[in-house]
Amino acid sequence: MLDLTIIKAITLDLDDTLWPIWPAIERAEKALDNWLSRHAPMTAALFANPSARHDIREQIVRTRPELKHNLAAIRREAIRLALYRSQENPLLAEAAFDVFFAERNRVTLFDDALLALEFLSARFPIVALSNGNADIERIGIDQYFQASISAQAFGVGKPDPRIFHAGAGAVDVPPAQVLHVGDDAALDILGALNCGMQTVWVNRADHLWPHAATPHETVSSLTELCELFQA
Repeated sequence: MLDLTIIKAITLDLDDTLWPIWPAIERAEKALDNWLSRHAPMTAALFANPSARHDIREQIVRTRPELKHNLAAIRREAIRLALYRSQENPLLAEAAFDVFFAERNRVTLFDDALLALEFLSARFPIVALSNGNADIERIGIDQYFQASISAQAFGVGKPDPRIFHAGAGAVDVPPAQVLHVGDDAALDILGALNCGMQTVWVNRADHLWPHAATPHETVSSLTELCELFQA
């Protein structure tokens, strides 16, 4: 059972908790393809082949294991490799990635997200905890967070307990007094449970819970999450 009386801080997932991620990724992919079509048409043609795009990404992941958690660097280096293979200027990779990244951060928040952030941040320090590469400052929600920890900056991602401990440490609160909120059953909930945090699973799509260990609470929206603190 969830014990809200001991909660002193919240760690909060971003992608698919505060906004749907795939519409943003799809827009970013399209923006990148359009830019490459104008500035590097041979690379655009190569990326138009899903198999070739996959192979390039896999080569980067395989040959640059130090980038495992750095999604931005993996994408940037994949663009660079595609430019090289297409005999176009690899120096265009930085500008091409900037186009992608700007669009990736043009997210559409879920309807309940801003009100929930306002409500929760007025009561607790909140730490963003993400395996993705969203930039809360670019998105315009950084004022609600005391800190933001990403897997690419920290070097390990959820469900590794070290990133959860780092989230708690960022606001100087023991893990047992932190509530972790997220949408991913394994990465968010099991990861947080394994380091002693209380958990709320945000299950917007009414999925069945797939694991033996269970979250302390399940909600279908961030509005329901806020209501827990008003009960």
